[in-house]
Amino acid sequence: TMLYYNVIVVLLRQQDRAKTQKKKKEDPSVIKEKEVAKYPSCMFFQYNTQLGPPYYILVDTNFINFSIKAKLDVVQSMMDCLYAKCVPCITDCVMAELEKLGMKFRVALRIAKDPRFDRLPCSHKGTYADDCLVQRVMQHKCYIVATVDRDLKRRIRKIPGVPIMYISNHRYSSSIRYVSP
Repeated sequence: TMLYYNVIVVLLRQQDRAKTQKKKKEDPSVIKEKEVAKYPSCMFFQYNTQLGPPYYILVDTNFINFSIKAKLDVVQSMMDCLYAKCVPCITDCVMAELEKLGMKFRVALRIAKDPRFDRLPCSHKGTYADDCLVQRVMQHKCYIVATVDRDLKRRIRKIPGVPIMYISNHRYSSSIRYVSP
């Protein structure tokens, strides 16, 4: 009963405190300040002006694995999708993730070590590839992200001006918005 009494006293005190804090009337002559999110200078409405041939494409681990399952050549299929020269880029975190997967994914690791792939060094700690890709895309809007992972796609869609390349119907598709020059 004593515990029950203490709980009631605490609740009553919280209600009393809530009543004493009244809202002040806003002065209409005061200038209202509003914080607006900064947009990068490369964005022209919905069009990202930094995207153009040759396209630099950040490749995720599962994108390489699904490309192998669909029997697609990564570089050639990218060029067929975008009708332009494509440079696939792979970060140290994605390479570390492929190496951790072991012998089962040795073909994917061999594809990732192809000399046509650009290797991007990572300066951060940890090897979680999804965070690395999102962080890199937020800093530099010149990349297209190639992934099949739903969670990563959802995170990247929240960033304006970053297209996604994915696999559908045994071919590559992308979400680039083209604007006539």
